[in-house]
Amino acid sequence: MIRTLVRVSDLIVRMFRTRYTLRGTSYLLHRIGWSVQVPSHRPVERDEAAVATWRREVWPAGKR
Repeated sequence: MIRTLVRVSDLIVRMFRTRYTLRGTSYLLHRIGWSVQVPSHRPVERDEAAVATWRREVWPAGKR
């Protein structure tokens, strides 16, 4: 969750040029109705080999 708050805070800075602390970002998200959502299980149709390939090949290219 902390990593997500950092990413959301960075997005707010880029889009609105306003800086919030992580606690402030969390408070702001809760005030507008957002909540933590964690999947309870992985989908049955998930293809682990395709996910591993994507993480190895596509994900690093997107980071650049």
